[in-house]
Amino acid sequence: MVSRSLCQEVLSRAMSTGADFAEIFCQNTAVHAVSLVSKKVDSISDSTICGAGIRVFKGLRSVTASTVDMSRAGLLRCAASAAAALGEGNEQREINLRERILPNPHGTAVVPGSAGNGPRTYLVRKAAEAAYAVSPGIVQVRAGLGDWDRRILVANSEGLYARDRQIRTRLFCTAIAEKNGETQSGSANVGRLMGLEIFDQYDPAEIGRQAAEQAVVMASAGYCPAGVMPVAIGNGFGGVIFHEACGHSLEASSVAIGMSEFSGKLGQVIANEKVTAIDDGTIPGAWGSITMDDEGTPSRKNVLIEKGVLKGYMIDRMGSRRMGMEPTGSARREDYTYTTTSRMTNTYIAAGEDRAEDIIASMDLGLYAKSMGGGSVNPATGQFNFAVSEGYIVRNGRICEPVRGASLVGRGSEVIMKIDMVSSDLELGAGNCGSSSGSVPVNVGQPLIRVSSITVGGR
Repeated sequence: MVSRSLCQEVLSRAMSTGADFAEIFCQNTAVHAVSLVSKKVDSISDSTICGAGIRVFKGLRSVTASTVDMSRAGLLRCAASAAAALGEGNEQREINLRERILPNPHGTAVVPGSAGNGPRTYLVRKAAEAAYAVSPGIVQVRAGLGDWDRRILVANSEGLYARDRQIRTRLFCTAIAEKNGETQSGSANVGRLMGLEIFDQYDPAEIGRQAAEQAVVMASAGYCPAGVMPVAIGNGFGGVIFHEACGHSLEASSVAIGMSEFSGKLGQVIANEKVTAIDDGTIPGAWGSITMDDEGTPSRKNVLIEKGVLKGYMIDRMGSRRMGMEPTGSARREDYTYTTTSRMTNTYIAAGEDRAEDIIASMDLGLYAKSMGGGSVNPATGQFNFAVSEGYIVRNGRICEPVRGASLVGRGSEVIMKIDMVSSDLELGAGNCGSSSGSVPVNVGQPLIRVSSITVGGR
């Protein structure tokens, strides 16, 4: 993308007004997408994201500038702009970059960009056709396939010059079922850090069926009763509860400035002893995995909570400066126009030793939240509110009728203290997380867990 010699020149210009650190992040990403609505291909798009972001530090001050002009003149202008915003002066800095090559465990067999739109359209149609076949009550299906071929280069004034290529593919399906004049939706998706060989492992038809079956079940469901009760939260995407209610509060962007309920609590018990929580960007082929983060730090497995004890945070370079702790390979950005900050990768509650059937059997009256939807959280207080996209009443240790309109309301630090049963059926679910550095691909995950008591919103 940009030669080592040019990067050295750009970094030197960026540091010319007294910066103590400079970084250039270059990106070239090819994006392809096919979407289908109501049995017809709705759109086919191809786009490219290409540009550079230049960042300078002086103590705890930071300035970021970006440009789409990747010429020598354009990059030097961008570097000069960042330098001028930081201060005044005309220092000469000699930068000596050394290339670093990291082993990449995330091999790609079929690069999506080389396949053309025919195979993509076939895969989307297969998912949609399977969804319609589930029931005559399915009145609309939306399906889409996206792939991203992201090439990045990171160079900095400490001598780093490193490149990475991240190829991701994701298929989603949303189905709408109608019954007695009312409609309900269901959704399913699969995403991996790999090419079209993902569909050697996952059948698009199964994704379509899962979405439609959820919609049909919810269309027949009554409303969930409200109250405080035990809740079993399903595996896979159920982990969005931990991601939102606790994960963001463990990112340096909140912790370093004292805006997290977990600030200053390293080594303290913050969760039930059944809870071990991990953020691991090294899982081969996982949707949220990275070989290196967007500051060039190698990805790693970070144990956040071990048997209830807070063991670590997710830390980017600026967070490292503020906290006096080393970066953890957690710096991420949507693209070159955003400023990097600490973010999650594949974040999950680790498998436990309880049996899934025992978790359900332990509940006299409660809720089984089989599938979770969206929600909101305040990282400073941990207060959250999440929708349950597919839920069932549990009576006398048995899963009974489906219910809709359920939501889970609480505070992250309180809920993780009440996770008193954790099964062994760990799964991960793909999603995108939005924060101050844009939207990035992440996995959430957990086994089936039980929260001994939580406020359930309903009717």
